[in-house]
Amino acid sequence: MPGSPVVTTNDIPPAVGFPRPVQNPFEAQLAMARLGISSGSLDGAIGSQTRAALIAFQSIEGLPATGALDAATKARLLLPAPPYISYTITETDLARIRPVPTTWMGKSQATALDYESMLELVAEASWSHPNFIKRLNPSVNWTNVVAGTVLQVPNVERPSATRRAAVIHIHLAGKTLEAFDADDRLIAHFPCSIAARVEKRPVGELQVVNFAQNPDYTFDPAVFPESAEARTITRKLRIPPGPNNPVGVAWITLDKPGYGIHGTPRPEDVGRTESHGCFRLANWNADYLLRLVAAGTPVVVEP
Repeated sequence: MPGSPVVTTNDIPPAVGFPRPVQNPFEAQLAMARLGISSGSLDGAIGSQTRAALIAFQSIEGLPATGALDAATKARLLLPAPPYISYTITETDLARIRPVPTTWMGKSQATALDYESMLELVAEASWSHPNFIKRLNPSVNWTNVVAGTVLQVPNVERPSATRRAAVIHIHLAGKTLEAFDADDRLIAHFPCSIAARVEKRPVGELQVVNFAQNPDYTFDPAVFPESAEARTITRKLRIPPGPNNPVGVAWITLDKPGYGIHGTPRPEDVGRTESHGCFRLANWNADYLLRLVAAGTPVVVEP
């Protein structure tokens, strides 16, 4: 089962005049994301997650940690390529769209949990909030997108994973996850959802045990006592893989039973909603983190 799509296009603008300093909040979000410093779903707005990402970038650059897109930060934060590209919808894209069952039993009977809409597919492929994609493409009828439709989307590119994570720090108060290399250099910063219940937040040191791309999910009804449906299910269920799987497109097992770092079907809600106990990232960030960790990587959870 393929995971998050990768936007490719034959209509890439020439990178004349690049790299150059960023000019606005969207360009800052994009430039940081291409460095592994995520502000969550790209939306062009300065909110708490963008301010946290700016502080992370400023710390790397030795700038005052203002969390503001000030002149000094703009001068250091370079956009390496044009901020937007064109993307043409294909028949392959259309073939991926399918309804996602709303019940646990229905999910367990599906062959895959792929994208429900073309807007969802395009937004996730371009690390963007669906509403931002809508604003970029105001003439598109998202309920009837056909092959050949040309869209404007952010020009995202995954940073190279040349440096591996020596340690991961999860900051509960800030709802962020950061990875550092062996020289204590920050190599990734992501917004992170944490457990809703304080007693489910495991402060201290954990370790990565193993990890999987495009994982299955085992639904245990005992973990969801608030669900009326779960109270009627008497066995565990296998939920098939896909971006709308409960753990998204990536799973990192931690050495505390039942705990992991994973993706999510709703990337735009990361850091704004809470989990049953695991640490939830946007799918594209969880997938990138897979490339940085190894079995035994320490994960330090801080208050």
